[in-house]
Amino acid sequence: MKRMLVLMGLCGLLGQVSCRSGNEGEKEEVKYLVTTPARMDTAISKDYVCQIHAISHIELRAQERGYLQEIFVDEGQFVKQGQLLFRIMPRLYEAELQKAKAEANFAEIEYQNTKRLADSNIVAPNELAMSRAKLNKAKAELSLADVHLQFTEIRAPFDGIIDRFHVRLGSLVDEGELLTTLSDNRQMWVYFNVPEAEYLSYKSSTKKDSVMNVQLRMANNQMFDHSGVVKTIEADFDNETGNIAFRATFPNPDGLLRHGETGSILIPIPLRGALVIPQKATFEVLEKKYVYVIDKENRVRSREIEIAAELPHIFVIKSGLAADDKILLEGLRLVKENQKIAYKVEKADSVMAHLNLYAE
Repeated sequence: MKRMLVLMGLCGLLGQVSCRSGNEGEKEEVKYLVTTPARMDTAISKDYVCQIHAISHIELRAQERGYLQEIFVDEGQFVKQGQLLFRIMPRLYEAELQKAKAEANFAEIEYQNTKRLADSNIVAPNELAMSRAKLNKAKAELSLADVHLQFTEIRAPFDGIIDRFHVRLGSLVDEGELLTTLSDNRQMWVYFNVPEAEYLSYKSSTKKDSVMNVQLRMANNQMFDHSGVVKTIEADFDNETGNIAFRATFPNPDGLLRHGETGSILIPIPLRGALVIPQKATFEVLEKKYVYVIDKENRVRSREIEIAAELPHIFVIKSGLAADDKILLEGLRLVKENQKIAYKVEKADSVMAHLNLYAE
């Protein structure tokens, strides 16, 4: 009986060993997913830091000295062309206007009397000419007084948005003192600097009448809804930086952009026949990018690669890979250097078509 029990125990132990051996065999037969780099036409975006300016941005200054009597608008308010914004106390200029009107009326009466006498040959023609000159002088002084009175009212020269006030109600303002600024934000001018080499590449690759369409990434990393057009390039390079300024014009129908904002201009650069791989097929060591390449003996070899550009789920390869190299797509953390593996090759076109499925 004891012998039977010992035999049964040995059989059970042999069975467990046999099962473990079978499982290890199955693990060795696991096939890893492998692919190759793909050749495709794509495009990348070149970023340039930019400054955003209103197409019209001016300072509103006092044209006459006096106390600020009335403010008719508020900071940040949209105003229409010709709308009254400020009034500087006009009493002195109103009095000057009344005086000028009285003098002009007196000169008119004197001229008419002199003209009647001259028509009757009672006075000489020279006296009539002098009377006419006095009348013209009085009218000119009346016009000047009227202009001075108008200068006490500051009106909007165009539609726009009022900026921060630099004075307050009742302030004594001098002639030429800054009151506020006014911005027309219906269109925006966006300035960005381009290095000399890139400027030369752009000019040599574009036709004379062609335009460059660009995109704007705002400070919150969101893309602006409307595209812009590069219409102007400055005449001279900056000798210190070696850059030249480009100006792109953007529509701003919703008024989202404001004068003084910053962002980044994105210029599309086409890439013909670029060599690309999924980002998932790479790993990083000490800030360098690597892939696992499968050699002729089906062994895993790590290889450093250089990235030319980054796209969603894709790296554009600058160097380190050829189009016929087999690279490990999945299981990068499960293999070791020089390990021999079994694998299944999936075509690059199929992998690129389903990148979202492979992305972690």
